[in-house]
Amino acid sequence: MSAWTILQDALFLLLGAMLLGALFERLKQNAVLGYLLAGALLGPNAFDVLPNRDAILSIAELGVTLLLFAIGMEFSWRKLRRIGSIALGGGTLQVLVTMGAAAWLGRGFGLDRGQSIAVGAMMALSSTALVTRLLFDRAEIDSLHGRSTVGILLLQDIAVVPLVILVTALAGDASTAELGWETARALFFAFLLVVAVVLILKYVFPRLVGFSTEGGNRDLPALLAIVTAVGCAWGAHALGLSPLLGAFVGGVMLAESPFATQVRADLSPLKTLFVTLFFAAIGTLTNPQLVAEHWGAVCALTVAIVFGKAVIVFLIALLFRLPLGASAATGLCLAQIGEFSFVLLDITRHTQLIGAELFELIVSVIVVTLFLTPYLMALAPRLARFLESHAPINGDPTTVSDDRAAHIVLVGFGPAGQAVWEHLNEQKTPLVLIEWNPALARRADAMGIDTIIGDATRKDVLTHAGVRTAKAIAITVPDPTAARAITTHARAAARDALIVTRSRYQRWNEDLVASGATSVVDEETEVGLQMASEIQRVLDTRESGKS
Repeated sequence: MSAWTILQDALFLLLGAMLLGALFERLKQNAVLGYLLAGALLGPNAFDVLPNRDAILSIAELGVTLLLFAIGMEFSWRKLRRIGSIALGGGTLQVLVTMGAAAWLGRGFGLDRGQSIAVGAMMALSSTALVTRLLFDRAEIDSLHGRSTVGILLLQDIAVVPLVILVTALAGDASTAELGWETARALFFAFLLVVAVVLILKYVFPRLVGFSTEGGNRDLPALLAIVTAVGCAWGAHALGLSPLLGAFVGGVMLAESPFATQVRADLSPLKTLFVTLFFAAIGTLTNPQLVAEHWGAVCALTVAIVFGKAVIVFLIALLFRLPLGASAATGLCLAQIGEFSFVLLDITRHTQLIGAELFELIVSVIVVTLFLTPYLMALAPRLARFLESHAPINGDPTTVSDDRAAHIVLVGFGPAGQAVWEHLNEQKTPLVLIEWNPALARRADAMGIDTIIGDATRKDVLTHAGVRTAKAIAITVPDPTAARAITTHARAAARDALIVTRSRYQRWNEDLVASGATSVVDEETEVGLQMASEIQRVLDTRESGKS
C-alpha cells in the first residue's frame, strides 16, 4: 500500500462526496447526506473501489479533531459554566439511563449480559462530529438547545474512556478491582492533560503567536494552532484518553486568547476537507445489501432507538429545568448513534463479544440514524417554537444568547478608527473592534475595548464579532481591496445593518456602495470640506478682529 494509492482513494471519495453533496444541496437537503451516500456507494459493500478504506478512516479522524478543537474555541470556561448542570448531571444521567434501557431490551431479545451491556454503551453515545457540524451550519450553536446539546455531547465524549474500559472488561475476565483501577487511572491522566494544556496555552502559545504576527507572518498562527490541536489530541491518546476530548480541551483553553477568532478562520478550510472525508469514510461501513435484506429489522431498530433516545433526553432536560421547547429540540438533536460507537463496536468484533451478523446489523442501524439526523435537527427548532406557543413555559425560561447584540462593529484601529471610537465611547455605545495589528489590538484592549485580533476580510472573523446582530458596522481600513471585501461579507451577513465604509479616493465610492455600503466617507471630499471649514473659520476670526 503506497501513499499514492491512499491519495487516489481519498480523491475518489472526496470527488463522490462533492458531487453527491452538491446534488443534495440542489435538492434542498443537507450535504452530509450526500457524503454518507457517496461512501456507501464507493465502499466494499457496493462498487468496492476503495481498497485502502481503513487508512482513509485514520486520516479522516484528523478532521474530527480539528472540528472539536474549533468547537472548543467557541466555548470558553465562562460559557461552559452556563451549561454546567445540564452537561454534567444531565449528560451522566442520559448515558446511564440509555445504557440501562438498551441493555434491558437486549436481554429481552436474547443477548447475553455482556452483549447487552456493550450494545447499551453503543446506543448511549450520539454523534459529536455530525451534530456540532449541523449546529454550526444552522447557526444554532449559541441557542439554548444548541449549547445544551453540546454540553451533553461533551459528557458523552468523556464517558467514552470508561465505556471502552467497560466493554474491554466484558470481553475478558477483568475483576471489579482491576476495572476500578483502570477508571481511576484514566481520570488521573485526564487531570494531568488539562493541567499541561492550561500551562502551555497560557504561557507559551500567546508568546509564539505574538512574535509571529508582529513579524508580519499570517501563516504561523494557523500552523501553531494545528500543532496545538493535534498535539492535544495526541497527548490525550498517549494517556489512554479520547483524542477528541484532548482537542476540545485545547480549544477551550485557547478560546480566551484574542487570537482565537483568526485561528478558527484559518483552520476552517482544512477542517472542512477532513470532516467531509470523515463522513464519506463512515458511509463506506454501510452494507446496502444487508439493509435491503433486513429492512424491516433495520427500520424497527432505527425507530426504536431514535424515539427512545429523544424521549429520554427530553425528560432529562425537563428534569434540569430547560424550557419545554428547548428540551424537545435537544432530544431530537441527540437521537442518533455516534461515531464513537464504532470504537466500541470494533472492540466487540476483535474480542468476538458479538457475532458478524449482529455487527453488520448494528453498523447499518448507526449509519441510518446518522442519515436521519439532518432531518431531525431541521425539525427541532420548529418543534420547539410550536411547543412554546401551545403550552405553558416549563422550567427556566432563560435563554443563552449572543453576548453581543445591538452593538457596533469597528474594523480597524488606526487614526480613523480611533476617532470613531472616541466619539462612540462618549455616547456609551457597545462596540466590538476587529484589528489584525497586535500592537494596536493590545492598545485597544488596554483601553477596555472588546477586541478581536483577526483579518476582517474572513467571513468567520466577522461572524464571531457579531455582525449578524450589529446595528452598525464602521469599516475604517485604508486598503480599498480589503474594504470592498469586508463590506461585501458584512452586507451578506447583516442585510439591514448600517454599513459606513472609508474610501481614500472618490472614484472608489460607487464600487463600495455596490458592494453593500450604506454610506461611503471618502477622504478627498472630507479634506475639501475641512479645508473650506478652516478657511471660513480663519476669515470669520479676522473679520471679528477688525470690527
